[in-house]
Amino acid sequence: MLALGGELAAHLQPPLVVRLEGPLGAGKTTLVRGILRGLGHTAPVRSPTYTLLETYEVGAMRVHHLDLYRLADPEELEFIGVRDLATENAVWLVEWPERGGERLPPPGWTIRIDYAGTGRLVSGLPAEAKARRGS
Repeated sequence: MLALGGELAAHLQPPLVVRLEGPLGAGKTTLVRGILRGLGHTAPVRSPTYTLLETYEVGAMRVHHLDLYRLADPEELEFIGVRDLATENAVWLVEWPERGGERLPPPGWTIRIDYAGTGRLVSGLPAEAKARRGS
């Protein structure tokens, strides 16, 4: 997931919302770590499971990592200022996006990670990333 995230980083063009779907423990946060590393972020990447949101400044880009697993109601997003996150230089990486309902902007990408034996099956990769991987 780290390597795939690094590859995806090259294709991020803000403003962009990326939905990250899949079961608990499938690798969504690890994919986000790979994306941030691919963008040049070197500091630790924490999972926002309890804070709901972590924001990273990477060059001219602002990357918002949201983990909505513990969100009880989509209206809670208003308390963290979700509307203020929608800027021209923003990329949103949203885990458990279905819990955000209509409070989230429409996605540009929807990436799904599922278990496949001891590995992972990733679907929904953007066309430019698929072409680079040769798939």
